[in-house]
Amino acid sequence: MKNGFKLVLITLPIAAIGAGILALVVSSKAPPARIEIAERANAVRVIVAQTQAITPTVVGFGLVAPVRAFEAIAQVGGTVEYVNPALRDGQILPAGTVLVRLSPADFNLAIAQARANIRAAEARLAEIEVSEANQRAALEIETEALAVKATDLARAEALFASGTVAQTARDNARAAHLGQRQKVQGIKGVLALFPTQRAVQTEQIAVYQTNLATAQLNLARSQLTLPFPARVAAHTVEVGQFLKAGQTAANLDGIDQAEVAVQVPMNDLRKLLQQGQSQSGTLPLDPNRMGDALRDLGLTAQVRLRLGGEIVIWPASVDRISDGIDPRTGTVGVIVQVDDAYGQVGDGNRPPLTKGMFVDVLLSAPPITGVVLPRSALHDGQIYVADADNRLRMVAAQPRVVQGGIALFTDGIVEGSQIVLSNPSPLIEGLLLNVHPDNDLMARLLAEDAAK
Repeated sequence: MKNGFKLVLITLPIAAIGAGILALVVSSKAPPARIEIAERANAVRVIVAQTQAITPTVVGFGLVAPVRAFEAIAQVGGTVEYVNPALRDGQILPAGTVLVRLSPADFNLAIAQARANIRAAEARLAEIEVSEANQRAALEIETEALAVKATDLARAEALFASGTVAQTARDNARAAHLGQRQKVQGIKGVLALFPTQRAVQTEQIAVYQTNLATAQLNLARSQLTLPFPARVAAHTVEVGQFLKAGQTAANLDGIDQAEVAVQVPMNDLRKLLQQGQSQSGTLPLDPNRMGDALRDLGLTAQVRLRLGGEIVIWPASVDRISDGIDPRTGTVGVIVQVDDAYGQVGDGNRPPLTKGMFVDVLLSAPPITGVVLPRSALHDGQIYVADADNRLRMVAAQPRVVQGGIALFTDGIVEGSQIVLSNPSPLIEGLLLNVHPDNDLMARLLAEDAAK
């Protein structure tokens, strides 16, 4: 009874007061703020697509070699009488320089002997002419004598027939006639031999004249002359030495032109040639036209020598492609030529382009104009683009040229587009982007490409 009284008089009033206070607090408090759900933008770096002209290039390496080399080989043997004092390793000699001269004594004797033989043969030919004239005169006389003997024989036959002379007289007249006929026939036989004798002597004179020409040619060959400006690479001859025919006296390298067999990866060369083919059609497979076709592609070259922090450059021309692929490296040789390799001294600080220098060569195709982007902007054949509403769009595009850190596109990318460089997450078409322009990236990449 006592507990029920406490519940009614104390507990229930206190609970009612608490409930009233709670209701008052709840009814007087402001309602909670309503939070609306909003789309979150992904922060990305972008650049504006711009049109640029890019020169496709390939860099290769090789050794410098002279286009022409002269090996001074003795064509005749003899004792060395003269050696040019300037014939020393490394010396540059002009065209027409006499390098070595052999003693001319033996060759002069051979010339004198040949001339004497010619004179003797000509004298014999003149003798034949005189002998023929004499024999013809003798033939006329003997022919007249034969006519007389024939008359005597006819008279003797008539007298013998009439019984006036004996048979002995007739036989003597016949014998005299036959003897005279034999003389005439002998002279005719001698005259028949004269044309053959004359032909023999004429041919003999021709032989002696050939011997004279050979001796004179050997005399000219006894002097070794430089046919073009060259630099002495080696020499192995001294005065008084006997130089045998076929022995090398000196080796010289031409200085007017130098060439470099540049080793280039086959795939890189193929791409470079394809860029040139867009200007002049397909590259012909005819070996006779390959050289001209390469020049028609408009390919240019620069030979570069690195001297510490300095780079020395020579302009060059693409001449031909080597005959095979290097089995060790899988590269193909492209031969470029440099004209006036020793004369391009510039301000005096440029060294001559000499044999054995290890250089790199920059091969270039004609410039191509298109939209230039960072190579990193290409993702498996797609370019990420922020549209006018800053939403992500994926554009399929294949680059025309990829070199270094840049890629050039001639179709698929519109100039002025915002190219997304970052990888947004999640990668969803239409994703809202918060773009941040990177204004220095392309300038840096283009500068690096130009410096290459």
